[in-house]
Amino acid sequence: MTQTPERTTPPAPPAAIDQGKLEAFLGKVVNEVGAAYNTVLTAIGDQLGLYRVLADAGPLSSAELAERSGTAERYVREWANAQAASGFLSYDPVAGTYELPPEQAFVLADDTSPVYLAGIFQGAPAVFGMTPRIVEGFRTGQGVGWHEHGQALFEGTERFFRSGYRANLVSEWIPALEGVETKLQTGAVVADVGCGHGASTLLLAEAFPNSTFVGFDYHQASIDAARARAADAGLPADRVRFDVAGAADYPGTYDVVAIFDALHDMGDPLAVARHVRESLAPDGTFMLFEPAAGDQISDNLNPVGRLYYAISTMVCTPASLDQPGRMALGAQAGPARLGEILTEAGFTRVREAARTPFNIVLEGRP
Repeated sequence: MTQTPERTTPPAPPAAIDQGKLEAFLGKVVNEVGAAYNTVLTAIGDQLGLYRVLADAGPLSSAELAERSGTAERYVREWANAQAASGFLSYDPVAGTYELPPEQAFVLADDTSPVYLAGIFQGAPAVFGMTPRIVEGFRTGQGVGWHEHGQALFEGTERFFRSGYRANLVSEWIPALEGVETKLQTGAVVADVGCGHGASTLLLAEAFPNSTFVGFDYHQASIDAARARAADAGLPADRVRFDVAGAADYPGTYDVVAIFDALHDMGDPLAVARHVRESLAPDGTFMLFEPAAGDQISDNLNPVGRLYYAISTMVCTPASLDQPGRMALGAQAGPARLGEILTEAGFTRVREAARTPFNIVLEGRP
C-alpha cells in the first residue's frame, strides 16, 4: 500500500484542547481498533466452528475447546481471551472456563436464528484485503467490480441477508405487497434480478410451489452456486432456474420482478428500473428490497447506518463505479431517492410497504 505522504510544512498550532473530550475520543479509538481486530477473530471462530462447540457444550477451558474443535490450545486461549474482553464470551476466573451466553449463541452459532450475523464477519476480512484497490479508487475514481472480490465475501453476504429473508420475506414482506401473495399462491412467473447465490429465490420457490422462478445475475460463479443450492434443495429445474444475464437486459416477461439488496450496487439503476418496468406484465409488481435508510444523512448517523456506509465505501460504491452509468447510489440512498428512480422509470404507484432494522421494501406498480 502507498505510504501516507509526509508533511512538508509544520502543522498549525492546535486549538484549545478539551482534555475530557480528548480522553473520550482516545477511548473510542482504542475501542474501534479492538473491534476491527475482533472482527477478524470472530470470522476465525465462525470458520473453525468454535462458537458451535461452545453453544453445544457449555463452559469449557481453552484446552477442552481446542480438543473438541480440533485446534491448537495456545491459539484458542488467546482467541478466547480477546473474545471475552470484547464481550462475546464470558469468562469464569475461578473455573478458568469460557462460555458463549445464549444471546451471543443466537447471533453467532444458530444459523436458523432471524438475527444470525456470522456471515457479515465472514465477509469482512475479504473486504479488508481489497484496501489497496479501494485506496487507488479514491485517487483515480475507478471502480472495483463485485466479481473482483473473494469467495468469502460472496458466501458471507448470502449468509447475512438469508437470515433476514428467512425471518421476514414470506411471513411479513410478501403479505405487505398488494395482491402479490395471492399471485404467488395461484401461480406466477417471477424474476429475481441480481440473485447472487439464490437465497431469496429459493426461499420464495419453497414457499410458493405453484409459481415459477428465474434468478438472474451477471456473475457466473454466483449462478453456478445458486444452481447447486437449488439442486441440493430438490427444487425442479422446470420451476426454478438460474441464468447469467445483466440487470438491464435479462429476457422474458414476468408477473413479479424482485431485486434484493442490489439496485444500489448497479451502475445505472434508472436503466435497470426501466427494464424492470418493460419486463413486467400489465398488472405486475416490482418488489424492491434495499438496505434500511432515511432520506437525510443525519437520519443514518446510527449503528446500522455506520455499518452500511462503511460497507458501501468498500464494496457497493466501487461496484457501481465499475459499471456503465456509474451512478453510485450507495447503500444509504433512502426511500425518497429510490422512489424518484422508480417514478422516472415509469412506475405510477410507488410506496414503502415494509421496513426492518436492516431493510426497506418498496412496491412499484405500472
